[in-house]
Amino acid sequence: MTVAAADRALAVFDLEEHGLDITQLQPFIGAEIGGVDLRKPLTPALRDAIRGLLLKHKVIFFRDQDITPEQQIAFGRNFGELEVHPFIRTEGGYPEIQPVYAQPLHGKPKPAGGYGRADHWHTDTSWRLTPSLGAILHAIDVPPVGGDTIWVNTVAAYELLPQDVKDRIDNLYAIHDAGELKALSSPEKGAEVRRNNPIVAHPVVRTHPETGERALYLNDMLTTQIIGLETKAESDELIEFLLRQFLRPEFQVRFKWRKHSIAFWDNRCTVHYAVNDYGDYPRRMERVAIVGDRPFH
Repeated sequence: MTVAAADRALAVFDLEEHGLDITQLQPFIGAEIGGVDLRKPLTPALRDAIRGLLLKHKVIFFRDQDITPEQQIAFGRNFGELEVHPFIRTEGGYPEIQPVYAQPLHGKPKPAGGYGRADHWHTDTSWRLTPSLGAILHAIDVPPVGGDTIWVNTVAAYELLPQDVKDRIDNLYAIHDAGELKALSSPEKGAEVRRNNPIVAHPVVRTHPETGERALYLNDMLTTQIIGLETKAESDELIEFLLRQFLRPEFQVRFKWRKHSIAFWDNRCTVHYAVNDYGDYPRRMERVAIVGDRPFH
């Protein structure tokens, strides 16, 4: 679905007639969608409208969606095949559901499975040859204060770079290394993950396969080096400069979770950051991820 096709899908689907309420949250990114019950199957027209809203706003949010794992899986399958994560331990007989626990602080034991605290700018599974298309995250237990997540529109972040920087990076590739994942418990575990998931190289600027937009494609922790520069120091300096684009508030939306809130984001043109400001509260989410394709220039 191109940008034009997304606009056509939204034009054909009368949002008000079908009871949908769209609240845009920021000029560059984010919208909250009301008037839809995700416990129920989607009609083809509603599915296309939600996909169009995702392409337009990059991340969309739904409130008060007390869905079961089966319903979350069914919703995700409207948008593609679902991933089974290669090393996150799943539970309850649902291999598509990825538990996302908060890793306790102060030396307390970490629950089995989960990703820990993703307090760094990242796009999911960039260490795979075909990273996720997107993800749907369901809040099960969230702190009363804190624990927000911030998303960044990486298309806007790229478009507003100086032209000389865009010219420099447009054809470069960068290494993404799963062995650097923050959630891994030790260097030995990192080496094991790296053996099973060899490092990959992706474009620093990727083209969105549906909209044709160009977006920065970097991961704060996992992007270890840009290929083709003379020195590692030059690579580190350029990565740091590009990551600073994500800090600009005009490219961001910050979402305050409530129980049974859902976020659905396009992993091809966003990065996100889970704000780590809620102490030892046992924050818990459940996620499904949609199979994507290989990034290209």
